[in-house]
Amino acid sequence: MTQFRYFVAASADGYIADENDRLDWLMDFDGFEGQAESYAEFVAQIGAVAMGADTYSWLLNNMPEVWPYGDLPVWVFTHRELAAIPGVDVTYVRGDVNEWAGDVARSANGKDVWVLGGGSLAGQFVDEGLLDELLLYTMPVLLGGGRPLFAMRGRASLTPTYSRDYVKGVRETRYTVNKAPGQDHEY
Repeated sequence: MTQFRYFVAASADGYIADENDRLDWLMDFDGFEGQAESYAEFVAQIGAVAMGADTYSWLLNNMPEVWPYGDLPVWVFTHRELAAIPGVDVTYVRGDVNEWAGDVARSANGKDVWVLGGGSLAGQFVDEGLLDELLLYTMPVLLGGGRPLFAMRGRASLTPTYSRDYVKGVRETRYTVNKAPGQDHEY
């Protein structure tokens, strides 16, 4: 069964980007022991990517030479026109995540879907009962503002399933996102 998984790094005060949409604070922790192995293990389980328009635009502006997601099908949830990347399997969709979740899951061909970047999109997946797992890397830094880890209407409870501490105070915590009655899905 395909799961929707939010793999993300955030500051200790819950932000995934600073107030200027910069990630240089995160790069201070890049390359810690175990990071590459953990990332490779996760990506090996991924068959498709769902991201918001702001994350896609950030990638276009900050990483124009290298598309980091190989040949994975990418679904961009957007309300605006965005530039295409030659040779990349990108589908632009408008509307509620619930409307597209089945198509996104099928494109993963039996693997999981990475809900990538964008607390707003991740929040929509939580609100609709579609997010199955949160894989959170908490970085020991306070940003005081910026893009929140989640932007959602409701609330959700989490069950921790795994935790590991790395050097420099980085902590990986995995959570199952508990579903409200009637929010189960099968893809």
